[in-house]
Amino acid sequence: MSEHSRSPRQPKRSGSHSGRSDRRGQGGARQGRHGGRRTGETRFAGDATASRRPAPDRPGVDVHDPDGIRLQKLLAAAGVGSRRVCEGLIEQGRVTVDGNVVTELGVRIKAGSHAVHVDGERVNVDRDRVYLAFNKPAGVVTTMNDDLGRVSIADYVGNRSERLFHVGRLDADTEGLLLLTNDGELAHRLQHPSYGILKTYLATVPGPVARDVGRRLRAGIELEDGPVQVDSFRLVDSQPGKALVEVILHEGRKHVVRRLLEAVGHPVQDLVRTEVGPIRLGDLRPGRTRALGRAEVAALYQAAGR
Repeated sequence: MSEHSRSPRQPKRSGSHSGRSDRRGQGGARQGRHGGRRTGETRFAGDATASRRPAPDRPGVDVHDPDGIRLQKLLAAAGVGSRRVCEGLIEQGRVTVDGNVVTELGVRIKAGSHAVHVDGERVNVDRDRVYLAFNKPAGVVTTMNDDLGRVSIADYVGNRSERLFHVGRLDADTEGLLLLTNDGELAHRLQHPSYGILKTYLATVPGPVARDVGRRLRAGIELEDGPVQVDSFRLVDSQPGKALVEVILHEGRKHVVRRLLEAVGHPVQDLVRTEVGPIRLGDLRPGRTRALGRAEVAALYQAAGR
């Protein structure tokens, strides 16, 4: 993300076939807006304003697998664009496989075995991979198998054939956004503290909220298991006797939002998680799931350093 005065070296291209002329089209997706923050727009095929990020600096390797599927077919199936549009992207050198620029239209790869990027954005070409947003209702425990017989996530998605992992946890009394996937490596990365994935919460607390509460939370609060500071705090709404506040932090400790707000004199009455990294809850109803869009999955890969 940092800028350099000199562009990094481009990787060795995997070669090119003579043949089809340069074809252009348009594709892409846009994410929504929440709390005044907008995630980026992903543009691919032929858009003159598309980001042309340099590919990683690594020696070129032969990524062709004769038993695989043509790269343009996988890109089209992933929603990047039509087959012809995807062929144009390959010919223009805008597609990389495992960091190597591919310009041959005959290249075949096995879905799920390689990292494929278009204009620097990761594309999920494995149709067996599942990425879901789930609005966990209050009273549901974050587990796929509860020994105590309580209502769990499995009661909502247990009929699916994939083995799903939940990214992080929400306590039983907290509702809101929970990410579910069968991509175990991505789930692990998204939960690892080193990536600092931000989580956004809306909490209803007793009011009024003093002006110095945000400053205290940003400076850090000493809890029984060590100090914690929030990345952002703001008052969203205030009514007689109660207030709605937004808390953003990258901590993942148990009940951390509830403990923080109680420590500053505002015990939580209701708590909802509205965002995890680049993914937002939006108008998804409690108990419902939705498949993440291509741009959302690419944003998750980017947040996880993949």
